[in-house]
Amino acid sequence: MNDEHPNAALMRRLFDAFGRRDGAALAGMFDHDVVWRVGGPTPMSGEYRGWRDVVLFLRGTTRETDGTYYSSLVWALGGDGRAAAVYRARGARNGRKLDIEQLLLCDVVDDRIVSATAIPFEADAFTRFWS
Repeated sequence: MNDEHPNAALMRRLFDAFGRRDGAALAGMFDHDVVWRVGGPTPMSGEYRGWRDVVLFLRGTTRETDGTYYSSLVWALGGDGRAAAVYRARGARNGRKLDIEQLLLCDVVDDRIVSATAIPFEADAFTRFWS
């Protein structure tokens, strides 16, 4: 018997689809009007609105790193209307390497992500890498 909350399972599917670079599967997990937030002063930081912009942003992490950026899920939790995931982000770009854990906090409605906020545990390393 699997007691995992459906929103935790959604996080697992999200990271699986990202790892496979499956944009169609990713898009299907987002509400049409999803808002994805990335803090900090980097070119990747900002607020992305709508599933198309979010998928383009996620593709940008691959493009900006010549395909080296990957996220591996460490753990996921879910509850009514909420999901959280800790993941390890790795990549190489402009002679710099990234290997940090990040937190993704999501609001979920009808099995779709309506908002997401990504928070790096090591903000300075995140900023150096993406700047």
